[in-house]
Amino acid sequence: MGTYELIKAEDNRIADGGKHVVSIGDGYVDDNLESFSMLKSNAGENQRPVTFSGRGDQASKHRLASLDVFRGITVALMILVDDAGGILPEINHSPWNGVTLADFVMPFFLFIVGVSLGLAYKKSSCRVIATRKALLRALKLFALGLLLQGGYFHGIYDLSYGVNLERIRWMGILQRIAIAYLLAALCEICLKGDEDVNSGLSLLKKYRFQWVVAFVLSSTYLALLYGLYVPDWEYKIQSEISSAAAKTFLVKCGVRGDTGPACNAVGMVDREVLGVQHLYKRPIYARTKQCSINSPDYGPLPPDAPSWCQAPFDPEGLLSSVMAVVTCLVGLHYGHIIVHFKDRKDRILHWIIPASVLVITGFFLDFFGIHVNKALYTFSYMCVTAGTAGILLTGIYILVDVYGYRRPTILVEWMGMHALMIYGLVACNLIPIALQGFYWIDPRNNIFRLIGIGS
Repeated sequence: MGTYELIKAEDNRIADGGKHVVSIGDGYVDDNLESFSMLKSNAGENQRPVTFSGRGDQASKHRLASLDVFRGITVALMILVDDAGGILPEINHSPWNGVTLADFVMPFFLFIVGVSLGLAYKKSSCRVIATRKALLRALKLFALGLLLQGGYFHGIYDLSYGVNLERIRWMGILQRIAIAYLLAALCEICLKGDEDVNSGLSLLKKYRFQWVVAFVLSSTYLALLYGLYVPDWEYKIQSEISSAAAKTFLVKCGVRGDTGPACNAVGMVDREVLGVQHLYKRPIYARTKQCSINSPDYGPLPPDAPSWCQAPFDPEGLLSSVMAVVTCLVGLHYGHIIVHFKDRKDRILHWIIPASVLVITGFFLDFFGIHVNKALYTFSYMCVTAGTAGILLTGIYILVDVYGYRRPTILVEWMGMHALMIYGLVACNLIPIALQGFYWIDPRNNIFRLIGIGS
């Protein structure tokens, strides 16, 4: 999930004759905004607290620790909801409409990727080289996502590995971040004006073409979500008794503009483009009242469960990723504010106002029927989560970078600096899978069985 180590890579120079360089996600910024620093993310070299003087240009070059703290809090939140979500379904992802604690994790990562891009590409004279490096980093992240979430690792209690290419899952968390990162990076490299920024209006004018992209993406998503006709469709479930036998389910739709679990355009696009066999096999709507007697937790099917309850559905699908890109572009705007506004009061003001507007707009749209929905990544969901991310970043910035409260956040700051590593080892279960590879006589006799975990 956090792209820090991967995007940073061995050579993180954004082409500008070697004069201006930055490591994406590092967050080292000169408050005078004349240069960036490519410094190693060594916790021991970290920055001294910044005293609040009301004028950012009076502070020396320092690392914006709030970016790492924000990323670290997101990682901690991800671990919390992954591990405690089964025990407390209330904090797990919403079964369909609505928003819970877990539903903020993905947008927060996309948001902070956008913020970091705003810092990374402040100076980039050679668009070709910068584009090539952005493409390479996105491909690396996408490939890592395929390895971790494509089905290669079968699970905590299954010591087998490998993936059937006929059933590989093409999309996933890292794949979505890779797509959003690439498109936002291309916008930052290619779509910005030469105007000087001295006000909020001039900031919007300088990056007006990026906002045009965000508008086009949002309009396209809404047009497809509410305009595409969704016909009847079917899927198969392999029999547990015989590998050759499969049961076919027919889902009746024939509607347009439906946003329920069965007949929405988001699922249809994924089925048609990716193939139903390449989608996530454990859809979140399996926890709805229609599909689980233990709702909002997973459970046995009710006797009158609809035919779509066991159908695959990818929460990181193609059409929903369109709005994920918009979240990244919102984060990019917040990065621009860091770059162009030296006064910390100006930064806070230009952050908190749009964030509040986004949250209010999102809940307003939800009230009038455009529901907040993580699985579909609806426009209202984008507004609520991106706005909340902006409010959270503002609060962290005030506490950490303005008033210098660093010690209470050291742990989450370290987590933010190593987000990708933590994601792979913990969230993708690489540590449990590796530990279960050590056993005596029988694979089931492993350390987890010894301490009472697993069956």
